[in-house]
Amino acid sequence: MEKIEHKMVAVNGINMHVAELGQGPIVLFIHGFPELWYSWRHQMVYLAERGYRAVAPDLRGYGDTTGAPVNDISKFSLFHLVGDLIALLEAIDPNEDNVFVVAHDWGAIIAWHLCLFRPDKVKVLVNLSVHFLQRNPHMNLVEGFKALYGEDHYIPRFQVPGEIEAEFAPYGAKAVLKKLLTFRDPAPFYFPKGKGLDAIPDAPAALSSWLSEEELDYYASKFEKTGFTGAVNYYRALPLDWELTTPWTRAQVKVPTKFIVGEFDLVYHIPGAKEYIHNGGFKKDVPLLEEVVVIEGAAHFVNQERPDEINKHIYDFIQKF
Repeated sequence: MEKIEHKMVAVNGINMHVAELGQGPIVLFIHGFPELWYSWRHQMVYLAERGYRAVAPDLRGYGDTTGAPVNDISKFSLFHLVGDLIALLEAIDPNEDNVFVVAHDWGAIIAWHLCLFRPDKVKVLVNLSVHFLQRNPHMNLVEGFKALYGEDHYIPRFQVPGEIEAEFAPYGAKAVLKKLLTFRDPAPFYFPKGKGLDAIPDAPAALSSWLSEEELDYYASKFEKTGFTGAVNYYRALPLDWELTTPWTRAQVKVPTKFIVGEFDLVYHIPGAKEYIHNGGFKKDVPLLEEVVVIEGAAHFVNQERPDEINKHIYDFIQKF
């Protein structure tokens, strides 16, 4: 881990913190919520040892990346998020035509759109946790989740600026992150108003076996500094994303793809998700989908919970190309 290099790169009007390790073809790692470049620590070391250049940024609004106007939700659209990564690739290696992309959770949503907007930039995609979500022409994702689960579901609850931040504040970043990162229930995630974090059941162990106190402290130190607004703004921009991505309605992702999900991942248990993933819908939208892997016994943060398996799955796929 101490060999990982850190640098700041000016991209798209922000200063992006990037962690890097290794030499060779670029593997771009895109983290999710509420995570950091650090979520990919195991994968970076593994792939760097096998002749790849692992590149993992802190996304806009996260960690040591600075300059994103967190009071302006419109600056957190998918076009900004994809744009940051295109600009990053241009800055770190303008001669590289296309790169391997590995992404998880919100990073997976960004990666699907990176493939929709600029398929020429992506050699191969390995996406974790969040399958392709075809744009619904009738309603945005926030309305969709509200219809499915009601107002207390976390995505509708994240919408009002400042509200969830105020509910998190009394607990402190470490307690919030511990609850979120160790959540293992395949049921939907609810934040009933006024109940705060107490509404979320504690993880069975003091800490999940894959997340040490020291690792949790690293996350907490960064979120204590930034707060949660930048991270939550991704959810607040969903209605705007829905409007802006109208031209990509029914568009296909045409990049060689492998998809990996934990058996207990809450996204995998959204009504209709399993049928979509396994019964042909996913393959129709992502025609170059080559593999779907369900990791038995694993939950949402599968790349950290089961790093050895995930490392091997990523490497086995990308080394074919």
